[in-house]
Amino acid sequence: MSLTAKDSGGGSFTPVAPGMHLARCYRIVDLGTQKSEYQGQVKHLQKVMIQFEVHGEDDNGNALVTAKGEPMSISKNFTLSLAEKATLRKDLQAWRGRDFTADELRGFELKNVLGAWAMITAAKSVGNNGKEYTNIISINPVPVAIKKAGLPEGFNKLAMFVIENPDMELFETFGNGLKEKIASSPEWRARNGDQPSKPASTGSGFDDMDDDIPF
Repeated sequence: MSLTAKDSGGGSFTPVAPGMHLARCYRIVDLGTQKSEYQGQVKHLQKVMIQFEVHGEDDNGNALVTAKGEPMSISKNFTLSLAEKATLRKDLQAWRGRDFTADELRGFELKNVLGAWAMITAAKSVGNNGKEYTNIISINPVPVAIKKAGLPEGFNKLAMFVIENPDMELFETFGNGLKEKIASSPEWRARNGDQPSKPASTGSGFDDMDDDIPF
């Protein structure tokens, strides 16, 4: 199975430094239907996480790597929608450098972005819980000059997690926060024998929100 967008963590870690960075998409995770609350409105929407490995240096010339010497990672959550106002559609179009065609809007396979390079811009913000996070605020294509100079080797294995047909080996590598988020979805509970009634969304069900925060 695959994730198709249509028009219709835990643990201690060092966050990616704010600014623009060269990054590679290496993982897409199906989060199932999640409860989202924004400006007093509650919706239940299908969510997906897109994860990037970051290559480059911070303002002090230090490599953007973890204590293990591996590329840092940053992710962004989206509503799985290509509706006109959806953040996923806006970010993918900015990343591609062009609009979607009518055919693509009828069904775009997210697996197409696995392994793709981008220039991401990260910025700090404070979540509803009062904690500070570093979020991806824009995704753009890599400039031709950087491509000509040569892109670095990708580090992480490309992977896609889909609840309908889950890779449990991959699931076990997730942090507790991510596991719990996936496990809270009605799709995951139904897969494991518990079949709760799927909550009805309010509004169009396709309006994305900008309040998603990392795990």
